[in-house]
This record gives sequence, C-alpha cells and structure tokens, in this order.
Amino acid sequence: MYAAVDLGSNSFRLHIGKHDGDAIRVLKSVREPIRLAAGLDARGNLTEAAMQSALACLRNFQAVLAGYRLDAVRVVATSTLRVARNGAAFLPAAEQAIGYPIEIISGEEEGRLIYMGVASTLPDGAERRLVIDIGGGSTEIILGHGPDIERVESFSIGTVKQSLSFFVGGRIDAVSFEAAILSARSHFEDAAPPYHPQFWKQAYGSSGTIRALADIIAKNNLGDGKLSAAGLDALKLRFIDFGQVARIDMPGLRPDRAGTIIGGLAILIALVRELDIEVMQSIEAGLRMGVMWDLYLRSMQRDRREESVVALARKFHVDDERAGRVAALAGALYTQLKPAGDGCAKLLRWSALLHEMGMVVSQTGYHKHAAYMIENADLPGFTTREQRVMGKLILAQKGNLRKVADALTDLDFAKAVLALRVAILLMHARIDADAGELKLRMKNRIDLEIRREWVGSHPTVSYWIEKEQEWWDEVGTDFSVRSVA
Repeated sequence: MYAAVDLGSNSFRLHIGKHDGDAIRVLKSVREPIRLAAGLDARGNLTEAAMQSALACLRNFQAVLAGYRLDAVRVVATSTLRVARNGAAFLPAAEQAIGYPIEIISGEEEGRLIYMGVASTLPDGAERRLVIDIGGGSTEIILGHGPDIERVESFSIGTVKQSLSFFVGGRIDAVSFEAAILSARSHFEDAAPPYHPQFWKQAYGSSGTIRALADIIAKNNLGDGKLSAAGLDALKLRFIDFGQVARIDMPGLRPDRAGTIIGGLAILIALVRELDIEVMQSIEAGLRMGVMWDLYLRSMQRDRREESVVALARKFHVDDERAGRVAALAGALYTQLKPAGDGCAKLLRWSALLHEMGMVVSQTGYHKHAAYMIENADLPGFTTREQRVMGKLILAQKGNLRKVADALTDLDFAKAVLALRVAILLMHARIDADAGELKLRMKNRIDLEIRREWVGSHPTVSYWIEKEQEWWDEVGTDFSVRSVA
C-alpha cells in the first residue's frame, strides 16, 4: 500500500492506494482547498495565515495516514513552495505536521509524474499522446509515446495568479477574458511547435481544473459538449453573462472552485488555440497516481533516478571504469562507517558515478562545475533536495572542506564525504584497493588504517593523506592514519 500527498498551489490532496495486479486501486482520497498560491504576499513570502492553514491540513492528513499500514509514503510540493521565498524556512514545521519528509519537486519532475499517472490508466500502450495539467501555480505540457516521455516542459502560469490578475474583485467581462487568454498564449507560443497535432494522436487533460471544466461543459450542454474550442468558448460566454464570480451558479461547478476556474479556463483556451487542439479528453489520473506508481517501481528496483544518472554520465563522457571503481569503494567504506540511516547511500553512489562530469568544462575546477550542473540539471526522478545533497557531495570531493562546513554537522553526510574523498584519493594514486584492505572509522575523530606497502609503492599517497588531515583539521575533526602490514 502506498500514499501520495500533493501539496499543490490550489489544493492539498492525499491518495492512498494498493497495487492490485496491473493497476493501483485508490482506497482513500482527501482534498482540502488550501489556496496556498493566494497566500503569497507582495514580496513572494507565504503569509502567516496561509502557513497556519497549511499546517492544520497537514496535521489532518497525518491522522488519515496513521490509520493505514503503508509500505511507502511520498509527499511532494509543487509550484508555490518552489517559488515562495520563505518556503525552505516553512518546510521543517510542515514536515513535523505531516510526519514525513516533503520533497519540493521541479516542474519537469512534476510533469514526469503526471504523465506516469496518466499512462498507467490508459489501455493503448503504443499511443502517441499529449498530456496537459493546469495547476494553481504552473502548467505542465508532456509529449509521450505509450509509457515513454519524449518531451516535458513546465510553465510558470497557473489558475490562481491568472484569476487574481485579470478578474480583479471577481469581475468577469469580455475584455478581461481576452487579456487573460493573450497573456497565457504569450507563455506558450515559443514552445508550441513540438506539441502540434502531427506529433500526437490524442490529447488528455489530467488536472482537477480540466476535469471540472469538462464536467461543467457536459452538464450544461455548452457548445458541442466537449473540451473543444466550441465548448470552451461557450463556457467563457456563460461566465461573462454572470459578470461576477460570486454570481456563478452552474451544475458541475463547486462554489469553492469558482474563484480560480475562470483563470484555468483562460489558460486552457490559450492552449487550445496555440497548440491547435481539436478536442481534449479529461482523465481521472495525474500527479498522485504517478507518485504511487513511482513508489511501486522503486520497490521493484526499477528506479528512474538510476536511468537519469546513466544518461547524464553518457552525455558528459564520464569514464565508466574510473567512476565505477570510486562508486564501489566509496559505498563499501560508507558501510564501514555505520551511518545512522540509509538516506545518503544511493546519493553517494550516484555522486561517485558523476563526480568527474565537470571535466568537460575544466580539468582543475571540475568539482565546482559538476556540482553546479547536478544541482541545476533536469534529472527525472530526483527532487531538488536530492540534487542539492549530491551537488554538495561532489563539491566536497576535493580541496578544502570549509565550503561545505555547515553540511558536515549532519554526521551521515560527513561520513559520505569522507568515504567519497578516500575512494577518490586511492583511485588517483592508482591503488586498486579492496574495502577489506582498509579500516575507516568516524566518531569524534577519523581513524584510517592502510597497508604499509601502499605508502612505499605509491609515493603520492603520503602527500595526499597529509593534505587530507589538514583539510579535516580545518573543520575541527582530527584525522589519524596508521600503516599496517
């Protein structure tokens, strides 16, 4: 059983599902319209009221989760927490409220998970398809072929800001609608060509906004009754007739959605016009279903992150043999160091495999370039937090440790840094070491035992160990080395 929690810009949602044959069956679904994006002040900070509302919701979600025996839980945050200036400061309280780590995912990772959720529910495994998700703070467009994603882009335009910016005070008129549509089209026009109809067979809308629009059009017999230009324009005219958000009263539209659905409609009309979409099909699947499938696949040792690392290493011409040696030895040394948890083990391995990718930019400062690329690359499957940790590990692979001194207060991270640096040191000294030939400990100090013959046959080993002792001493950690027969 798996749980997916989506901290969206418009609503917070929770799905609990069970893997059942070829499908994941949803057992419990909870939605609370938090309107987090509307809680951003003029400086881009979440207001105290918005944060308290979010924390109350997360405590409710924790109570729901506690009622199930779950194999894995993943909590993801999207656009608003990506852009909120005080988002990082808010995370610890939010994580305490729900009882699980919260991952702020990139727009591209959000799109990947959305597509995974949609593809898992469709019968045609070879269909070429376009998937669109309009959220409260961002819009994702994904092009795919069966289960495979060919292209994904995230745009910083969502229902909340579009509604607040163009329908001020809830007033709805033709001029405001056209301005909202033109504004939305300006976000998509440059990126539109790869998503034109010649590249896909069917278009799907996965978000709650698109599903709500489809429901309103169908229940009110608007236009041709479909998510098409005719249906959407007919709904636009009906909204203009109401003139005010507070007056909207239509079958299929919940009162709490009226304030943001108008912005969502403007964005979807813009997409239909810009991408030349004839008709779209709404689908009851998306981010949360994708998160649960991702959890299931990870449990089956089919981790998308592994594929991303292999692809990135290939792209930057990493020497597989050198990288593999460092990864194997660093992993074995990390195990020797007896970390408190397993949170760093995989990140250490992937960092070791990519530690020399910066050499395509510079032979001397490659660790800095690699760290920057890791932190800023589009790496499917990874969260921004994971990429940040990997960036720090890679930055810490050589030279002084002052640059990551703050992070070294996390003992497991410090052990990962130590394991990586020792593995790289031996690789550079051309010592084909086995972890069984080394003893490495780290508590209040570092103790390293190496074979005496290595010091004699590899002259640079002594030099690098002395430097290593100096660098650890600079951050307040004693480093003792002993040669044994």
